[in-house]
Amino acid sequence: MDELAERLRDRVRGEVRFDPGSRAAYSTDASNYRQVPRGVVVPASVDDAVEAVAVCREFDVPLHSRGGGTSLAGQCCNEGIVLDWSKYCHHLLSVDTERRTALVEPGIALDPLNEQLAEHGLMVGQKPSTHETCTIGGMLGNNSCGATAQAYGKMSDSVVRLEILTYDGLRTWVGPIDDAEYERILAEGGRKAALYRGMRDLRM
Repeated sequence: MDELAERLRDRVRGEVRFDPGSRAAYSTDASNYRQVPRGVVVPASVDDAVEAVAVCREFDVPLHSRGGGTSLAGQCCNEGIVLDWSKYCHHLLSVDTERRTALVEPGIALDPLNEQLAEHGLMVGQKPSTHETCTIGGMLGNNSCGATAQAYGKMSDSVVRLEILTYDGLRTWVGPIDDAEYERILAEGGRKAALYRGMRDLRM
């Protein structure tokens, strides 16, 4: 048995698929590109995905996240490990009607999310042509917009904060900050400070 597959099965509660059929099914998206992945992980939770990333880091294996697989330029194709969020990590976790915000998992598709948000008088305004199946995580990765862009802008215009996980294991919340908060993060040091400093340098 592939040692990587064995380690993933030991650490991940969700599905770990290294069979030829699964690898073939995840080898392409809505584009003409095709790259057969080494394997597929379908995390049962966000914490499960954190474990999968940690294992891939131990084996120095690349990985990428996949949502609805509707990308048109090969963004969902890779020869490493595929993380498919859409089967289990597809929940609307909370809604703050006063702030008009919602906390969602990356695998939730746009239309099902908007159906739930409609009960609170809210919606995600960006609407790609694949709105029935494209996931919020994929929309973030592509900075999607669609035909409603003139009214609602790009996906980045609808994001308040993101919880991110870097390949080297940093899990943290990020979002717009003022200069005082930036200085506080730098003073704490560590990987997060290095990331913020690097992004500020890029902006400058």
